[in-house]
Amino acid sequence: MNNNGILGRLDGFAILAFSIPLFIYLLTLAPTVTFFDSGEFLTAIASLGTAHSPGYPLFINYAKPFTFLPIGSIAFRCNFATAVSAGLACYGVYLLTVKFLEGEETAWQGRFRQLPVKFSALAAAVTFACTARLWLQSNHDKPYPLLAFICAMVFYLMLLWRESYLAGEERPAYVYLGAFLCGLGAGAHQIMVLMIPTYAFLLWSADHRVVLRFKEFFIAFAFGVLGFSIHLHLIVRAFQHPVLNWGDSKNLEQFLWNMLRKGYPTEKPNRDLGLLWAQLNAFNVPYEFTVVGMALLIIGLAYLCVKKRELVLGYLIALGTFLAVIVGYFNTPGEFIFLTEEFFTPLYCLSAVFIGVGLFTIFKEANQRLSDSVPLRVGLLALLFMLPLTIFARNFVENDQHENYIAFDYASNTLRSLPQNAVMYTWGDSGAFPLWYLQGVERMREDLDLPHTPHLVFDWYLDSMPRMFKGSQLYNLPKDSRSPENTLLTSVMEQGSRRPVFVDFSTKYSLDLPNFVLHQRGIIFRLDSPSVPQSPPDLDAWPIYSLRGVLGDHDMFFRDLDTGKAILIYATSLMESGQMRLRMGQKEMGVRDLQMAAAISPETKPQIDEILRANGVQ
Repeated sequence: MNNNGILGRLDGFAILAFSIPLFIYLLTLAPTVTFFDSGEFLTAIASLGTAHSPGYPLFINYAKPFTFLPIGSIAFRCNFATAVSAGLACYGVYLLTVKFLEGEETAWQGRFRQLPVKFSALAAAVTFACTARLWLQSNHDKPYPLLAFICAMVFYLMLLWRESYLAGEERPAYVYLGAFLCGLGAGAHQIMVLMIPTYAFLLWSADHRVVLRFKEFFIAFAFGVLGFSIHLHLIVRAFQHPVLNWGDSKNLEQFLWNMLRKGYPTEKPNRDLGLLWAQLNAFNVPYEFTVVGMALLIIGLAYLCVKKRELVLGYLIALGTFLAVIVGYFNTPGEFIFLTEEFFTPLYCLSAVFIGVGLFTIFKEANQRLSDSVPLRVGLLALLFMLPLTIFARNFVENDQHENYIAFDYASNTLRSLPQNAVMYTWGDSGAFPLWYLQGVERMREDLDLPHTPHLVFDWYLDSMPRMFKGSQLYNLPKDSRSPENTLLTSVMEQGSRRPVFVDFSTKYSLDLPNFVLHQRGIIFRLDSPSVPQSPPDLDAWPIYSLRGVLGDHDMFFRDLDTGKAILIYATSLMESGQMRLRMGQKEMGVRDLQMAAAISPETKPQIDEILRANGVQ
């Protein structure tokens, strides 16, 4: 057999390092839109537009080709794109682990000589694949797995350059390609720049004199700028008016507004030790890899500290940089710390590599101390996979989203509740973004206008909805005095005489609406003038709702924060409906609504029992 052809040169373990994680992710992949940023990213990808600041142009252009696949919905295809990028990130772990262990030997000889290294690297890749953070990101559209893959590739390129340089060969192309990928990777997320100190250290530690090589640094910088030019997507596509054009970067001012994330609050909290500890715990190796994984990480760092100290120092520099910026500079308020957990994905990727080194170290030591036999060898190799199997078993149920239709149904139920040509104001991102996907991508209920209340303060957002806001008084409000509250009230007054006006559940409970009577229709509320007498909740909404994963025999195990909130909204809306029906003498229907609320959210049963007692119902 000829082993010199393409097939002969393929590394089967490398293929497994990608395909095993991808297979796992396909088993648990969300079939459609989910909550949080999902609907927004899906709409931006499908329309080749711009997502929230800083725009994520690389992720959008990466995922766009997947939308042409002849499988599932647009949402499923984009989720598949993320699963592929997560598989590539796991391949990056395998590649780096093999590189870190290059030259390491065990008692195994001949054609089996490389098996301990490759099995250790494969175990590290699968371990990373099954961590709670990456698994959750892989199940729906997220840019962080793609970013982790790019970070791993740049690290690998820096090692190739070091290897060639120390061997007396000049191969600056590795650095130039790495610089290009750094610039490009910023289009997946700006935290790409936090890895640059580590890459610079890998160059500098090979020879301190490289800092004087101005020509090569200038060329590398030019390649970095070339990669960063992916952000021109924001400008080019803004002139094409895509469905989602966050920030409308048609000019330099708006482009910088997007890039510098000026649309986000900048007020930082006073930090005490409790907040600092919570911020530091956003990076939590024992939680992601278990305590055993943490021990293996320490063993891997200790093992390489003697032989390849620059790798350990590179990891520690990355750790220090991430913590200094994400914890020290960002100083995130406690309720938003969960958002920063995503940023550490590249660091978890590197941690998995050192865990792979730790696995190899344990294997090598055990092999030296135990008798040499085939059953023992097989047993040792099998033990390498105890960690990934444990993490897989621990995280499978919580990350199984293959029946997660809750966001899709919540949004479609909202659309079903609205009459023709209505307008409905939304508040929370998870209430708005799935609606953007259904209307902008799946083309549902295009007769409706669905303004997102927090965005009414921005002219670019008003410009994106000319049917509703052309000639609006909102443009005349001074920008420094605009708030979601006064822009909503101004807009409602404009729209109220023309069409039915509704607000979603989150808007009702986020803003004070004293000048209106709210008429419940399922999970939304119509705004009426005070002169309209109060009437019972509409009867025709709940029978047309789809409640997959919320009520019945197919309840879904997966629960994230916003999924739990959606389920609670269903229950609370039914409680409000039932309570009002009881007050209006509609006892049978009121009890039915309250019983359904208890079935959806059992934790509300004590409150429901109190409502029933207060209304004389046993």
